[in-house]
Amino acid sequence: MKSTSFRKTATIAAIAALITTGAAGCNRTPAGEADKPTVVLSLSTLNNPFFVELRDGAVAEAKKQGVDLEVVDAQNDSATQANQLATAASSADAVILNAVDSDAAGPAAKQLNDSSVPIVAVDRAVNGADVASFVASDNVAGGKQAADALAAAIGEKGEVIVLQGVAGTSASRDRGQGFADGIAAYPGITVVGQQTANFDRATALDVTTNLLQAHPDAVGVFAENDEMGLGAIQALGSRAGSDVKVAAFDGTEDGLKAVEAGTMSSTIAQQPAKLGALAVDQAVKAIDDDGAADEAVDVITVTKENVGDFS
Repeated sequence: MKSTSFRKTATIAAIAALITTGAAGCNRTPAGEADKPTVVLSLSTLNNPFFVELRDGAVAEAKKQGVDLEVVDAQNDSATQANQLATAASSADAVILNAVDSDAAGPAAKQLNDSSVPIVAVDRAVNGADVASFVASDNVAGGKQAADALAAAIGEKGEVIVLQGVAGTSASRDRGQGFADGIAAYPGITVVGQQTANFDRATALDVTTNLLQAHPDAVGVFAENDEMGLGAIQALGSRAGSDVKVAAFDGTEDGLKAVEAGTMSSTIAQQPAKLGALAVDQAVKAIDDDGAADEAVDVITVTKENVGDFS
């Protein structure tokens, strides 16, 4: 009887050990341990140089910190991004989310909350869910800086048009609000037309062409990102930088080249690579429960006078 009792006890102990080991295996691994943590970077689109630079900054920081970074491209489609986030809910230790639409991303982000996967929002806010960190530029302040720069370029008087970004994004909303507040300080300037061009260069070419036909006396264009500003420059042709000044936002490589060439009067530099790097750093802190917090990256007005500092 003693022998049988001993075997039963040993068997129970072995089963308990297996259960304990299995449970431990289900826990996510903190970034400081041997196994690499997995972080999913969900980008609204990679068909935009700004987000390519953001991705590159994130990739470099992930390599530095020993993070397995998986980059997914939503191709500016909220449904695609929701599916990608649903997959990440069961496979990632943290998610860095650049929302296609700040509101539409909410339900999928809430699923990540329910799965205890921390979220770092980058560049654009996420509404309807909790985030461990929001890494972004001050887009409202940047919009106001763009207004001041465009006002100076056109002598504080004249008609201007505005090219808006993707509707529903916090970046477009905040930049637009900052510009509207800033331009209101110049009574000699009138915004005569504004229309979305979806942060896209080709779309901005068409939209600017149409707006200029409706408002041929416009002397200024504010584009809520560099890509739309470059589309406006294409529409303007030889008038860009001479008859009509173009102010934009992002500080991408192509945008800085346009400022240097004089076809773009100014751009608001966001430092996208730094945004990506900080987002990875905050994701690691969120995984390790090490005080993840919001991060603000300074925005800088770039004109022909200081563009050499950025190229």
